[in-house]
Formats: sequence, C-alpha cells, structure tokens
Amino acid sequence: MKVRNLLLAAVVALIFSTGAYAKELKMAYVDLSRLFDNYQKTKEYDGVLQKEGDAYQKERDVMIGKIKDSQAKMALLKEDEQQKLQVEIDKQKSEMIEFDKQKRTEIAKKRDEKVREILLEIEKIVSEMAKKEGYDYILNDRVLIYGDQNQNITEQVLKALNDSYKK
Repeated sequence: MKVRNLLLAAVVALIFSTGAYAKELKMAYVDLSRLFDNYQKTKEYDGVLQKEGDAYQKERDVMIGKIKDSQAKMALLKEDEQQKLQVEIDKQKSEMIEFDKQKRTEIAKKRDEKVREILLEIEKIVSEMAKKEGYDYILNDRVLIYGDQNQNITEQVLKALNDSYKK
C-alpha cells in the first residue's frame, strides 16, 4: 500500500514537473481520516452502532450466564440427569455461537454500508468544492510525501460537510 502511494505520488510529480501543462494548476489536499472522524454524521452513527453493540453484548452475556448456571448444576445431578443437562448445555452453546455470528455479521454489514455512504458524501462535497473554487486536483493526504499546509483544505471541507448534514 505504501509503495503504491509512493509510486502514485512520483507519477503525479513527474507529470506536473514535465511542463506538459501550460496553465497553472490549482491543487489542494485533504486529510480524509480527519474528515471522516470529525463528520457529525460519523459521530452520530458511531453512537448508534455503540448502542447496538452494547445491546448485543448484554444478550450474549445473558446467554453465557445461562450456560454457566447449567454447568454449575452438573456436579449436583445424577449421571443420567447430567447427560440430559449436557445435551441442553451443548444446545445453548451452539445457539450462542450462531447468535454471536449473526449479530457480528449484521453489525459489520451495517457499519460497512454507513462507511460507504459517508465516504460518498465526503467525495461529493470535495467535488463540489473543487468545482466551485476552481481546483484542478484535490488529493488525499495519504498519497503525499509532503504537502504545504496552505494547500490543506481539510477544515473548509469539514465545515461544508457538517453544514450540509441535516439532522
């Protein structure tokens, strides 16, 4: 990944240094991680996911508690009753494993969908700002080896992004 970014940066630098472009290029860059993390929609959705994760954890803890209670009773029972209880414990374990798998998949899917949605919104705002302000290129700071802070428009994009977000 780092090699690809360095290669991309080198190609961009080579293209711009060849003088192939007659006009002065207007370029800027943004800190995509900062935009994503500080976007109000991201913060709100993180809270939603946290609540879902907490609810899932509570349900899981209840299931684990039932399994532990059943296991604690094992020593007090006769052998034939222990076997019946062991079958029930195995059933509870498999239900818990299936529940765990389903909920983790569900939460991950929701998270991935929201991340995709948020990144598309960021891309849209950046594109609109580029057109409005006359930028030829706006780069992600991860492809830069060096960027002049005067060319960093992260704060302007973040403000536009949060302003456009309607609750």
